[in-house]
Amino acid sequence: MTGRTAAEISASVERGVRAGDLGPAAALPSVRALAATLGVSPATVAKAYQSLRQRGVLETAGRHGTRVRARPPVADLRTPQPLPLPPGMLDLSAGEPDPRLLPPLATHLRWLADQNLPPVSYATGGPVPALLDAARARLAADGVPVQHDAAVTVTGGALDAIERLLAGHLRPGDAVAVEDPGWANLIDLVAALNLRAVPVAVDDEGPQPSALQAALTAGVRAAVITTRAHNPTGAAVTRNRAHDLRRILGGHPDVLLIEDDHAAELAPVPLHALAGATATWAFVRSAAKPYGPDLRIATLAGDEATIARVAGRMRIGAGWVSTVLQRLLLRLWQDDSVAATVAAARDAYIARRLGLRTALADRGIPARGRTGINVWIPVPDETRAVTALRDAGYAVAAGSRYRIAAPPAIRITVSALPDAAVAPLAAAVARALTPTATPLSR
Repeated sequence: MTGRTAAEISASVERGVRAGDLGPAAALPSVRALAATLGVSPATVAKAYQSLRQRGVLETAGRHGTRVRARPPVADLRTPQPLPLPPGMLDLSAGEPDPRLLPPLATHLRWLADQNLPPVSYATGGPVPALLDAARARLAADGVPVQHDAAVTVTGGALDAIERLLAGHLRPGDAVAVEDPGWANLIDLVAALNLRAVPVAVDDEGPQPSALQAALTAGVRAAVITTRAHNPTGAAVTRNRAHDLRRILGGHPDVLLIEDDHAAELAPVPLHALAGATATWAFVRSAAKPYGPDLRIATLAGDEATIARVAGRMRIGAGWVSTVLQRLLLRLWQDDSVAATVAAARDAYIARRLGLRTALADRGIPARGRTGINVWIPVPDETRAVTALRDAGYAVAAGSRYRIAAPPAIRITVSALPDAAVAPLAAAVARALTPTATPLSR
């Protein structure tokens, strides 16, 4: 790290992150130590660190000082792809759908090619009306209030929608209520936007009412809530919980409510939407989990003013989501065989998730995973558990990326878990959580 000014010091830190010299979670010198090394005042270094924290590059780690965030908004250009796992390692860490259970796209792409559609220009690009009509009907069938003063548009995935919503309504330094534990990408995004994450505890029925009430009382400007298949715990908002949350939200009509229904057609439980509980709301439904991450498309419904802000920002920026992707998604929605494929995937994920939870329960290990493709397992020491399971041949995710104040845990993605591996994995978890555990073998 070099420099005489705060701008020069922060730029040198960013270069280190970009070059891979300062990796994820890398510890930085204390303010006084770096100031002494560079021959500058501590105030200069503190200002540099503050600037990097505001952009989500650094974070304060309590008594561990300052460190690089696990996923800073600065790409390491030398290693754009993650390092491969050792041969024979079963990857249960990624949070991805099983590619073998995704609908094949080739037939539908050929169908699109045969339609001989006219080229799309800058003047004619935008949301495809037929897709918006279909999305509105599908959302209305699930109880999302899109009939009256609501609007619908299309974004490049769920996180793209959430980023545009937060950027359009909030200012740097504003507070956002986020689930804890919660979606790691969202926590990283909030930091990158120079917003302040306020944790809201989650149980199997969704955000805890008292925790949401506390966050709203503390002055959050927005709240992001996962309706079903919560990542990482598998929570799903129940009818009673939705009633309680709507009542609490109703007392704060100016708060931006964002609902994330990323599981969509894969969800094994009914939707109990919170949409409309506040005057400013948005409901996001991504196509990634049911139809494939590479589609990069989500439908977004909300009050007219909120959706108009998103659509306006897209118009002066990215412009629109490719109409090829929009028409492809519409075609997938219209095909009964695709619906059957998605239903089969849903049932497979249910069996894998319940199979692992049962195997863990048989060994006295509590685990959460009511819906979705993940199982969340409380552990006394994340590093020890992840290392022990890796030694046994299983790659799982440490819970630290997904939590703010919640206790330690590990996340296991079941989408790639073969039936034959369930019992051995549960046994390996049991050994990893045993205080006197010895090296494991798969």
